[in-house]
Amino acid sequence: MNIAPLIAPLPDSYGRLLTYLRVSVTDRCDMRCIYCMSEDMTFLPKAEILSLDELGRLCASFIRHGVRRLRVTGGEPLVRRDVMDFFREMGGWLGRPAGQAGLDELTLTTNASRLAEFADNLRTCGVRRVNVSLDSLDPDRFRRITRRGNLARTLDGIRAAREAGLEIRINTVAMADINADEFDTLIAWCGEIGADLCLIETMPMGETGEDRTDHYLPLSEVRRDLRHRWTLEPLTYRTGGPARYARIAETGRRIGFITPMTHNFCESCNRVRLSCTGRLYTCLGHEGSTDLRAPLRAGADDTEMMDHVRAAILRKPRGHDFLIGRNADDPARVTRHMSVTGG
Repeated sequence: MNIAPLIAPLPDSYGRLLTYLRVSVTDRCDMRCIYCMSEDMTFLPKAEILSLDELGRLCASFIRHGVRRLRVTGGEPLVRRDVMDFFREMGGWLGRPAGQAGLDELTLTTNASRLAEFADNLRTCGVRRVNVSLDSLDPDRFRRITRRGNLARTLDGIRAAREAGLEIRINTVAMADINADEFDTLIAWCGEIGADLCLIETMPMGETGEDRTDHYLPLSEVRRDLRHRWTLEPLTYRTGGPARYARIAETGRRIGFITPMTHNFCESCNRVRLSCTGRLYTCLGHEGSTDLRAPLRAGADDTEMMDHVRAAILRKPRGHDFLIGRNADDPARVTRHMSVTGG
């Protein structure tokens, strides 16, 4: 194992240090969830997608500059050919000596459709925790939300991950008139399988063919309603992301709430997102981004690449600007799909 010195960290103009990188390895997915994609998606040509070697080089540079948590996202990351090579490379940054560049955690967000195939290998690569997107336990409703997913296959993936010793967090997008009647069922089921649950407010990103204004559900209301049936005990537990957690006394598991619409969680944001095309997004809720692919492919060395990164991070906004129901011609509207940005 080569010892990599820690280079100067990456602060933004508000004094927040970058310690968390979410990297998308593909824009492709085998589902078309109604809040994430349109049904007839046009995916990016291969030439625009960074190779795994290119992604690995960029991630290594971020790690040398203080990133401690790396989350692999998509699209659906497990549909990318040879993606386990990338996990093995990134896993090599785990367990480095204190004071040296390295990762504290390597994680994955997945729809679990292929998790049964890869769970053991992910564990071998150093992954210990995965987030699984699951918005319903009803097969017909699951099919409607994902437009083509198979619930049994997803549940098989979750089961395989648990058997491999991976910690599971279920991510559920809360949608009025779609799955709002399932939260109690999901809480109880997560208690049975030993998983945490995280509810997420729908975010207005890209055209999906669905009116998200109709489905928007404030989690402040959901939390008040859950308290009639569950005992929610506040926690200081954090995973590095924006979720705020409580412990459910009746199950012993945690429930998280991600509230981009009802409670801005940006004051301590330590995250940036690297897309599969090499665009660096310093805020999920803004269109602004920096192209890292062009200088990378033009032969820029690591110092030159990180100069681009450092300049981008200094432009990181104080907070996002999400608003449900923006007009199509509103310049503040986020037009890119979540699958392009990386979850």
